[in-house]
Amino acid sequence: MTDTSEPGYIRWLLIGIALLFMGLFLIVPVIAVFAAAFSDGLDLFVQAITEEETRSAIKLTLLTAAISVPANVIFGVAAAWAIAKFSFRGKNILLTLIDLPFAVSPVISGLIFVLLFGSQGVLGPWLEAYDIKIIFAVPGIILATTFVTFPFVARELIPVMEAQGKDEEEAAISLGASGWQTFLKITLPNIKWGLLYGIILCNARAMGEFGAVSVVSGHIRGLTNTLPLHVEILYNEYQFVAAFAAATLLAVLALVTLVLKSLIEWKTERQQKEERAVSEVIGEARA
Repeated sequence: MTDTSEPGYIRWLLIGIALLFMGLFLIVPVIAVFAAAFSDGLDLFVQAITEEETRSAIKLTLLTAAISVPANVIFGVAAAWAIAKFSFRGKNILLTLIDLPFAVSPVISGLIFVLLFGSQGVLGPWLEAYDIKIIFAVPGIILATTFVTFPFVARELIPVMEAQGKDEEEAAISLGASGWQTFLKITLPNIKWGLLYGIILCNARAMGEFGAVSVVSGHIRGLTNTLPLHVEILYNEYQFVAAFAAATLLAVLALVTLVLKSLIEWKTERQQKEERAVSEVIGEARA
């Protein structure tokens, strides 16, 4: 008995279409980026990625990710724990707010920060009075990046925590464990793969974010240009080799993200199979 009643040629046709689509929209562009980056030789490639403005863009990108990702991890774990383990008023509102960055264009998100913290914004005069610069500065880039990436960790953890239920945590608390002990010994080990999955996706989006960062950065070369913005500037200035050389760094990040994502999915599936096997053994022993 086969898994489908469709003729074999239909299955192969669908597989062929999927592979063709992947080749045209994923593999070919990646190959084109690397080919253009190395088109003038390895020396020019190394020179392009070690140039001062490129190094500054890389540092700012890493700094932004280093701040926004941990902030989203803290928020995501807290929000997922509250939503999955407790019932409270405003739960649906919190879920809606978590999904808000998915519904709003990144450019609009950046514009909102400009309207709040810009010189003509709501808080602009107060910030200027205390010489606090957010828009067209590093704090604005970090805020915009944090906003567009904060759903990733929470959205990965909520279904995981809901599926696990509250029995283990309640048992630990009834035996005298504190809240932190319960979280560190029970909750965190159970969500580790979902948490790592969310962190990887969050980090990839933080380092590759363009729209919101473009609005709040001001495109100040060497100061507020992240790597994606730097690639755009180089390309617009017809420095194609340098632009594609910088783009290869983002392409490598994307490839690493895909590999890690696949490994975590495989590990999670394997763990689930082991848990099901243990449950079946326990069920048979009780029977």
